[in-house]
Amino acid sequence: MGFKSITLKLPTDYDEELLKKKIAAQVATRHFQYTLESKSLDARNKSRIHFLVNVGVTSPDISGDPPPPAPKLTIPYRPRKEKAVVVGSGPAGFFAALVLQRAGFLTVLIERGSEVDVRKGEIEGFERTGVFSERNNYAFGEGGAGTFSDGKLTSRSKHISAERSFIINTYIEAGAPEEIAWMAHPHLGTDNLIPMARRMRKLFTDAGGEVVFDTLMTGIDAASGRVRGVETSGGYREADLVFLAPGHSAYETFRMLMDRGVPFRTKNFAIGTRMEHFQESINRAQWGVPALPGVKAAEYRLTSQGDGVHPVYSFCMCPGGVIVPAGAYPHLNIVNGMSRYARDGAYANAACVAGLHPDHLAGRVVTAREALDVLEELEHSFFEYSGGYTAPGCGIGDFLSGREGRRGLVSSYPLGVNPAPLWELLPAPVVKALRAGLADFSRKIKDFTQGSLVGLESKTSSPVQVLRDRQGLVEGFENLYLVGEGSGYAGGIISSGADGVKAAMAAASAE
Repeated sequence: MGFKSITLKLPTDYDEELLKKKIAAQVATRHFQYTLESKSLDARNKSRIHFLVNVGVTSPDISGDPPPPAPKLTIPYRPRKEKAVVVGSGPAGFFAALVLQRAGFLTVLIERGSEVDVRKGEIEGFERTGVFSERNNYAFGEGGAGTFSDGKLTSRSKHISAERSFIINTYIEAGAPEEIAWMAHPHLGTDNLIPMARRMRKLFTDAGGEVVFDTLMTGIDAASGRVRGVETSGGYREADLVFLAPGHSAYETFRMLMDRGVPFRTKNFAIGTRMEHFQESINRAQWGVPALPGVKAAEYRLTSQGDGVHPVYSFCMCPGGVIVPAGAYPHLNIVNGMSRYARDGAYANAACVAGLHPDHLAGRVVTAREALDVLEELEHSFFEYSGGYTAPGCGIGDFLSGREGRRGLVSSYPLGVNPAPLWELLPAPVVKALRAGLADFSRKIKDFTQGSLVGLESKTSSPVQVLRDRQGLVEGFENLYLVGEGSGYAGGIISSGADGVKAAMAAASAE
């Protein structure tokens, strides 16, 4: 049996019959089997937009050896008596807990929020009434912030092939579409992520793990560099290993850890606002037509040197999505984006952020704790301006000119947009950089200035980073791990999940 990898150019609305016909023409035989390896959209020439599909073909009529198998995660199982406590059920926490449990540890996963169906109901209630839930919101609850997002599964992290495959295969086992294994830019959509969270929980509990919801970690019991347990709102939990995956919104958790001797430092991060356009206008700009058969919605990824000091870029673009209120605590007003799998909404949105250091934001050198204070004060100032969770917003053209326009703002944001001079609400270094970046973006995408800017986007990355070794162990502790976005070393579903997997594998492999 021979093997050949081939690349095909196919129309966007191709079907399996055409795919097989193209394969047969390439390998000169009708006797073959194939597997999809990758699939990406090539829209460089608007008159000839097509898919590039890489296919692995096996047949007795062709020659060639198959490629070596992809790296596979081998979890070192053995019966163990050690208790592992994992705090936080986002990708980093969940996958760390799953690996630890399958490695033989007695693992409990603690989540401050509720199971996903209760969480979904409280989020919907917030958007109807404006009454905020500290327990269940877009930051906290089963699955973490990623559960209510576009569910992107791309990552720029290197050397995580085995971890990525493990995560992707687990998602497919939990009901994700199989295409996430080969699409160049796979996504899940929040409507898939919600039922997947239930099924993934069952994978963990079927392996013997325990999940505890509605339980806030309030402290760690540590002495001489070793954590003996965690203090929670539901009582004390003894632990031989402690994995913390709080996400980057859990300010009180970071402050508690700082008080208990966990070392943090400041680092570069990004803040800005959320851009929003009608999806059809983005489709026309990217494709030259309002829609393409076989393709959900057009995307963009934009970068700029900004003002030459602070780079500006788009982040977490949500085609056909909505802007959502993403504050983790009451009296904070911030936004984020979310899409369903079909990406069939009327709007497109993406973060527009400037990269900077917390020192630049504060105008002075700050500690890690002070960086959190400065950022929280900014998030609170947007709440104070609106008197609630209505999002301040303005037109992109207005932001560039510094003049408030007269046209009303139409937005997907469920709690309403309050016309506001965002150039006065955002910090001056951010405004300067964003204006330069948005001017660049408007030269790259037609009619870009017809869009709007909505709210404060402050959760693309963390302004603080824990000091730890390559295995994820916190510096100065022999059994404490801090993983995922809250560690300051990861960002997004895949890189956060991989960070949790790597740390759990290191713990399971230790003698």
